[in-house]
Amino acid sequence: MTADLGRLLAGVGAVLLDFDGPVCSIFAGYPAPQVAAELVDVLRRHGVDVPPDLAGEPDPLEVLRRTGAAGDHGVTRAVEDALCAAERRAVETAEPTPYGREVIVAARQAGMPVAAVSNNSAGAVIAYLAAHRLAGYVSPVVGRAYADPDLMKPNPEPILQAVRALGLAPAGCVLVGDSLSDIEGARAAGVRVVGYANRPQKVRGFHAAHADIVITSMEEVARVLIDRTSD
Repeated sequence: MTADLGRLLAGVGAVLLDFDGPVCSIFAGYPAPQVAAELVDVLRRHGVDVPPDLAGEPDPLEVLRRTGAAGDHGVTRAVEDALCAAERRAVETAEPTPYGREVIVAARQAGMPVAAVSNNSAGAVIAYLAAHRLAGYVSPVVGRAYADPDLMKPNPEPILQAVRALGLAPAGCVLVGDSLSDIEGARAAGVRVVGYANRPQKVRGFHAAHADIVITSMEEVARVLIDRTSD
């Protein structure tokens, strides 16, 4: 596995990182189900008749996605604004992913640019990077398109936006992500993809989705990059 990962990383010129997962757990101290419930309250305050399955939805991004699909852009903006504010609060208590920082620093030391491509808001990502003294290591930061959840991954557009900003061909980049939407978006964008299975049950699904490599710890990526800098 390490040899395969080494060959993959040796063949690309830039690392793209999903944020929530590979870099940190954004909702570690402000649980995602709580944020989702607050977004549902926003819907109710705007007169939306919330169906039971949406009322119990634990994923705030899914609440936003379903709100956008309903087609009322004013309500979508209200939910987007509430989610952006919640994410900014959440990063204050976000839990860094073990070896996430080391991956970022080692990639830069190996001469590889690092970009963040997230379904979270860019403002939240930037705030986290600044608070953890990583802002100078990660550029560009591509976050969720404002009030347009159709452009979230697995839509390849945010990934391609990062690739264009880096001035590289898609095949010259690798995305490290912890969700099927990351893998599907990377495949659609034509970039290589490492599936970070931070829960054991993700491993089989990531293989089935044709991730190039599946890892269970960010340490695996960090070690390869650190070894490269010491060669």
